[in-house]
Amino acid sequence: MKLPPYISIITITVFALSLVPAYFGAQASNGTAKGEEAHALLEWKSGLDNCSQALLSSWQGDNPCTWRGIGCDGSGSVSELNLTNMRLQGSLSKLNFTALSNLISLNLSANSFYGPIPPSIDLTSNNLSSSIPEEVGTLRHLKELRLSENSLNGSIPRSIGKLVNLSALSLHYNHLSGFIPDEMNNLRTLRHITMGENELVGRLPDNICRGGLLENFTAPNNHFNGHLPKSLKNCSTLSRIRLEGNRLTGNLTEDLGAYPNLKYIDLSFNQFHGELSLKWGCSHKLTSLRISSNNISGGIHPMIGNMAQLRVLDLSSNYITGQIPKELRRLTSLLELDFHDNKISGTIPPEIGHLSTLDKLNLGGNKFGGSIPPQLGQCRSLWNLNLSNNEIRASIPSEIGNLQFLRDLDLSHNFLAGKIPRSIGKLTTLEVLNLSQNRLSGFIPQSFNNMWELVSVNISHNDLEGPIPNIEAFRDAPYSAVASNKAGLCGVVAGLKKCSERTSSEKGNKFMIPVILSLVSFILLTSLFIGVILLACQRAKRAEQDSLEAQAQGDAFTIWGYDGKLVYENIIKATEGFDSKYCVGEGGYGVVYKANLCDNQAFAVKKIHVPHDEISGLMSLEREATALANIRHRNIVELYGYCFHPRHSFLVYDFMERGSLRRALSDDEMTMEFDWARRASVIKGVADALCYMHHDCSPPWIHRDITSNNVLLDGDYEAHVSDFGTARLVKPDSSNWTSLVGTLGYMAPELAYSAAVTKKCDVYSFGVVALEVIMGRHLGDLVSSSSQSSTVSVQINSGTLLQDVLDQRLSLPLDKDAENVVSITKLALACLRVDPHRRPTMQKVCQGFSIQVPLVKPFSDVRLSELDGFHG
Repeated sequence: MKLPPYISIITITVFALSLVPAYFGAQASNGTAKGEEAHALLEWKSGLDNCSQALLSSWQGDNPCTWRGIGCDGSGSVSELNLTNMRLQGSLSKLNFTALSNLISLNLSANSFYGPIPPSIDLTSNNLSSSIPEEVGTLRHLKELRLSENSLNGSIPRSIGKLVNLSALSLHYNHLSGFIPDEMNNLRTLRHITMGENELVGRLPDNICRGGLLENFTAPNNHFNGHLPKSLKNCSTLSRIRLEGNRLTGNLTEDLGAYPNLKYIDLSFNQFHGELSLKWGCSHKLTSLRISSNNISGGIHPMIGNMAQLRVLDLSSNYITGQIPKELRRLTSLLELDFHDNKISGTIPPEIGHLSTLDKLNLGGNKFGGSIPPQLGQCRSLWNLNLSNNEIRASIPSEIGNLQFLRDLDLSHNFLAGKIPRSIGKLTTLEVLNLSQNRLSGFIPQSFNNMWELVSVNISHNDLEGPIPNIEAFRDAPYSAVASNKAGLCGVVAGLKKCSERTSSEKGNKFMIPVILSLVSFILLTSLFIGVILLACQRAKRAEQDSLEAQAQGDAFTIWGYDGKLVYENIIKATEGFDSKYCVGEGGYGVVYKANLCDNQAFAVKKIHVPHDEISGLMSLEREATALANIRHRNIVELYGYCFHPRHSFLVYDFMERGSLRRALSDDEMTMEFDWARRASVIKGVADALCYMHHDCSPPWIHRDITSNNVLLDGDYEAHVSDFGTARLVKPDSSNWTSLVGTLGYMAPELAYSAAVTKKCDVYSFGVVALEVIMGRHLGDLVSSSSQSSTVSVQINSGTLLQDVLDQRLSLPLDKDAENVVSITKLALACLRVDPHRRPTMQKVCQGFSIQVPLVKPFSDVRLSELDGFHG
């Protein structure tokens, strides 16, 4: 196919950075000489800084077809220029594009080009400034124009309305201001338009969907006012709308239509009124509905149950009345339900217990009465539960103790009575607990002493008495957190009286009988345990005879204790001889297979590569695997068993449903679920696992290969570190251990000159992973590679805004999420310091996560260079 004498479109995607087309205004000349092209490119190279010129060392001579980043067509003329992500720095002013008239593909993204945009070219993800030139209107055949993530200012030129073939316009993350020109109404072929995070004002173009093709319309966090564009009402092609953070008005009931293809909509933080339209029931593909902080009134219609794919429902801070419909139980994919700060009444429907995937439930600030339904205990994925500021009565149900992943529990400002259930002490991951302003009475359960993760507690304004738990959260609490209880409340909080011996003895007598009964039970159980051990020893002697019987019982890991051969046969059968169709992953030390062993329960079987010359070391491998099997932590993949044999050696692990963290970050479909709260939780989980290995294991373990590929996610997106110690298991004294430890792009700088692997190497790798999680990709342009090693070191541009490096597929974090992202970035940058002695320990990192520091400036103004100040 012959190329037309102009450039119509250039669209290349690298590391999720979209590039922009270039049209050079002049008709292509087939007679352009190579010498003229080479001269133009060499002239531009000479204007770049010295380091950039060195990166283009192959640019010599008069045949550019052999140069790095250059591609030529059949006639030997330059047709492609691809220098993405090379960290080049300089201006484009010396590049004579008219000499490259046969260029059809241009990719200069993710560099550090600066200065004004030449009238003949457009770029994305650089540091380009000035305004968009009027000459952009000459690009009549342009189909995609992407100028996002720069420092462009000024207004959008009117000439942009001449781009009548434009299908995609990307202007987000700049400093554009002024009104959107009316001429934009002429763009009938638009499918995607993004203008978010600018300073734009005025009304949105009424005919933005004039051609009826618009799919993606995002303009969040500007200063737009007025009603929604009229053409949006009948724009049935829409799949994504983001207009949050503006000053838009109007009646949503009248201004919005039916959108059968809609998947995501966020209209939060505007001034809309009206009621929730019945038309929402037609949006069967909708996964996220956010209309918080508006003036919406009326009730929640039962039709909401028709949106079966909904994962996020946020109607908070409105004037919604009535009751929650029971049909809500049909939203079985729901992850976040936020109705706080409304006027909803009635009782909390027990049907919420059907929402087993729910991880955030906020019903605070309403008029709910009745009691807390025990069925909430079935929402075992919850990490945030807020029922504060309601009129809830009765007692706290003991089923709350079933929420094993809960981190934030707020039941304050209600009329709850009775005793605090002991089961709350089972919430060992709880970090924030607020039971203040209720009518709770009695003693604080002793089970609270198990809540070591608790960092903030408030039990004030109740009728509690007796000793407070002697854990850090209470010891560090201010008096206001325990004030206005019965005079008998005592303990180590400043302002409280100390507990007398009489108080302690009374409490001791009260619990003496249970203690005695527990002691007797312990003696009986110990005797029974010894008997079981003796019986097990006898059965072990006849393991061969009993193995078939054990197999019939279907417990593969009990069988393991009797006959390793039988387990081996079960694994061979489950994987059909390690058939490739069961392969779910491959690493440097083995291939991972999925095997259904007992009761169809899935396990991950890693078949280890053991070289023939290492057979003599199999016994030492078995000893180390035994040590690994004794490690138990909620954020470490559990090793169930192992088999080391000259023919086949393998490890059997818990199977993680969602695969690796890297997969979650690269899969656009999973991004919707993998929101900021989940990402913060994953990062904290990895930190907890490393802290456990470094500081709680004896002897300590060093992972040596923390990467996004070695962090696995279960069905609830909880992080589980995998493969730690595997390199050591396979070749404990090999060159893998001394010359190259870890994965390229995650290794600490000191490994370029030292073979000593320390805990601080893990700390560095953790920092890389933490930033990768919030950026949605590997550090890339934030790091520089050593020419003599595979290690990386971080370089921060003093002007880079934090919001500019975050994962652009998510909306900007707000409130607590924003604080978490800032905290994570600060800790991650500290972990990435070149000097290992200046990096914090993982223990200090975990302590840093537990301190919630409010932002002192708007999130959009936070710069990366301001965050490298954590001292661990």
